[in-house]
Amino acid sequence: MSLASDDVDFDAVVVGAGPAGSLAALRLAQRGLSVVLIERGEAPGAKNLSGGVLYPYELATAIPTFAAQAPVERTVTRHVTTFLQADSAVSLDYAGDHLASPVATADTAAPNAVTVLRARLDPWLAARAEEAGAFLMPGVKVDALERDAGGAVVGVRAGEEVLRSRVVVAADGVNSFLARDAGLRPKPPAHHLAVGVKAVLAMEPGRIADRFGVDDAGGAAHAVVGDATAGVAGGGFVYTNRDSLSVGLVLRLDDLVRSGRTAHELFERFLAHPGLRRYLAGAEAVEYGSHLVAEGGLAMVGEVVHDGLVLTGDAAGLTINSGLVLRGMDLAVASGIAAGDAVADAIEAGDVTRTGLERYRTALEATTAMADLRTYERAPAFFSRRGPYGPWGRTAADVLRAAYTLDGAPRRPVRTLVRDALRRSDASPTTWAQDAWAAVRSL
Repeated sequence: MSLASDDVDFDAVVVGAGPAGSLAALRLAQRGLSVVLIERGEAPGAKNLSGGVLYPYELATAIPTFAAQAPVERTVTRHVTTFLQADSAVSLDYAGDHLASPVATADTAAPNAVTVLRARLDPWLAARAEEAGAFLMPGVKVDALERDAGGAVVGVRAGEEVLRSRVVVAADGVNSFLARDAGLRPKPPAHHLAVGVKAVLAMEPGRIADRFGVDDAGGAAHAVVGDATAGVAGGGFVYTNRDSLSVGLVLRLDDLVRSGRTAHELFERFLAHPGLRRYLAGAEAVEYGSHLVAEGGLAMVGEVVHDGLVLTGDAAGLTINSGLVLRGMDLAVASGIAAGDAVADAIEAGDVTRTGLERYRTALEATTAMADLRTYERAPAFFSRRGPYGPWGRTAADVLRAAYTLDGAPRRPVRTLVRDALRRSDASPTTWAQDAWAAVRSL
C-alpha cells in the first residue's frame, strides 16, 4: 500500500527535531525523498533542557563533518562514579589519554564521548537535514495522526491543518502521544519513568579545568548515587561544558512519589550538598527545568511499527542506564538512521504497510544500540534494589575510613575491615548476597 504522489504533501513527515528525528529526516532526504521535519519549539533545541554526554560513533559515521564542525562542548577524558554520603564520598575515577583520541575502530575523527548542550546540538543536526533537502517546520504542534478508512496512518493533523504523507516518523519524545494515538505504546508504568531535573550553571573555563582535573578541551562526566537523592532511587550527574556545567538529578517516579518529597526539593538539596561544594561553589544558574525520562530499558521497547508509522528515539523507549553511564542520544541517533533507511526502502518498494515497514524493526534489532539494551536488560530491576542508594556507599566508606585512619591501634587486614563493615551495615547477609548475584546478572 502506498498513496499516489498526488495524494501526499510529503513522502515522509518526521515529528520532533531531536537527534532521532533529524537523523531520520537526513537519511530520507539523502535518498531524494520529500521530507518535512516538524518541531513544536520555536527552533530545534528550544524545548530541550541542559545537555548530556553523547557517544558520537554512529553520528560521526552518518555525518562526516561532525568531528570538525559539530557544536560539542568538551571531549570527555574523565569518568567518575561516586557513592556520596553526608560526610564522605567513595569514587571510581577513570581517566585515560585514549579518551581524547578518535575511536580506534571508527573511520571518523570523533572521540569516544563528548559533552553537548541540546540547545546548540539540535539546531546543528536539523541544519544538516535541511542541507540534504528536508524542509524544517518549527513552531508547529502536531495534535493527532491522520488515518485512512482502514486505520493506516497517512499524515498528521496540526490544528485545522493536515499534512498527508506516505509515512510518519514519530520522534516526539518519551511522552509520545503519536505512539499512544496509534495504540503502539500504553501509558508507561511509574517505575519505567523518572523525573529529570536539570540546570546549566555558568562557570569560567579555567575554573572548570582546575576543579575537575581536565585541560582546556577535556571534560569530566560525574555520576553520583547515594545521598545525592536522599535515598530515592535514581542518581545525579555533573557534566563539564566549555563555560558551564550541566547538573541534574534523575529520580524514579514511583520511588519519588513514595518518598513524599518533591523533585525540586531534592535538586536544591543536591546543589547544596557538601560533597559537591568544591565543584559548584560560585557557579551561577542560567537555565533550569525538568521533564520525564525513560528508565525501563529493554522492557519499554514494544511495538515500533504500524501501518504508515514508525517510532524512534525516546518515543520507542530507547534509553540505557548501566550504572556507570546514561545513554539516550546515541540510541536515538541509531534508531533515526535505521528508520530513515528502512522507510526510504519501503517507500521505494511501494509498501508502507506494517509488513513493509517491518524492515525498520529488523534494522533496529541489528544495531549495537539494541544489542546494548539486551545486555543491560536486567539493569532496571537491579537498580530497584536499595543497595546503590545507601548500604553500598556507607559500607565502602566504613571500610576506607578504617583503612586510612591511624589512631594508634594495630592495623587490621582489609578482609577483616570488610567483614566488620558488612556486619555493621543495615543490610542483612542475605541482602548482600542477593545484591551481588543481581549485580553479576545485570551489569
